[in-house]
Amino acid sequence: MTTDVFLTRTGVCLPGEPVGNDDIEEVLGQVGGKPSRARRRILSSNGIVTRHYAIDRLTGVASMSNAQLTAAAVRALGPLSEIGPIDCLASGTALPDQLMPGHGVMVHGELGWPRLQVVSCAGICLAGMAALKHAWLSVRAGDSERAVATGSELASPILHARNFEVEHEHKVQLLESRPEIAFEKDFLRWMLSDGAGAALLEAEPNGPRPLRVDWIELSSAAHELPACMYAGAERSEQSAELRGWLNFPSSQWQERSVFSVKQDVRLLNDNIVRASLAEPLQALIAKRGLRAERIDWFLPHISSYFFQPAVAQALIDIGLPIPPERWFTNLASRGNTGSASPYIMLDELLRSGRVKRGQRLLMFVPESGRFSSAFVHMEAV
Repeated sequence: MTTDVFLTRTGVCLPGEPVGNDDIEEVLGQVGGKPSRARRRILSSNGIVTRHYAIDRLTGVASMSNAQLTAAAVRALGPLSEIGPIDCLASGTALPDQLMPGHGVMVHGELGWPRLQVVSCAGICLAGMAALKHAWLSVRAGDSERAVATGSELASPILHARNFEVEHEHKVQLLESRPEIAFEKDFLRWMLSDGAGAALLEAEPNGPRPLRVDWIELSSAAHELPACMYAGAERSEQSAELRGWLNFPSSQWQERSVFSVKQDVRLLNDNIVRASLAEPLQALIAKRGLRAERIDWFLPHISSYFFQPAVAQALIDIGLPIPPERWFTNLASRGNTGSASPYIMLDELLRSGRVKRGQRLLMFVPESGRFSSAFVHMEAV
């Protein structure tokens, strides 16, 4: 026997003041002491105007850890004395503060809550949605009365210029004519930023604006496509296989910026809309009986406005033509916060008061890591 699950509260933490495009290198620094040649081109394409960083522009040190950032978003849900005891905490992130222990237990430690079930979900943008599904299933199965799911990213420390200085100097020593870091590394310095979001799931429709979470569908296209976004590895020039950091001598970790976050932009552009949206959503149209006229809000986690026209066309092509006036995204003002973005987007929409009882929401979250996606269907009750 299963029970309905309601998303009753959201919480967000966006560290520091908003940072505009002209100030990014003041915060993240300049590799080799020179402005990035790719910066303007990437920023004009992605459409992001401001974002948030936890890193201090004067010291280059993060003011809080990922676990602390996540705990702040959870506390924004409200005090336990008001919410009630939590039975399950599921936390997702691409960039935990350490390899071990898991991110979830570190968040639990920051919160200081009593003993409860804790799950850590790895991945990239989909990590937060995997956490949401675990929390949803826990309540739906009757295993938990209340569960909290989180998505968070602390990207700025890994994007800082100091992490690329050894590689830059190594290139200089090799007498390279243009000792710049590769585009697949520089690209994401202008795309990613910091933030955390949390959601409370309950078996009862409590609060002023509850959403019934009808279903959450996750799928992967890794059986047909190679890794597109990765860190702690390099991709072989001869094949699409990844060579993980354990297979490099430690002396090369910095020389090759092995731990930097990398993106194969060509592979991304060629496959992300088809593999993460069109094909899985077309299957869901048949499985779930989706119709455009029955979707009042479409919340796409798009990493760049560059993809917006292609997403809109894909929706038309598969028979789900949701008009632009029913879309909601805050990418321009909040930036791409990876697994936190869906939570931050939903929080802003709900707080705006624009969602009315009876309206249906469809959230779309793609991940370019190896082309996965999540779809979440909710109804305001």
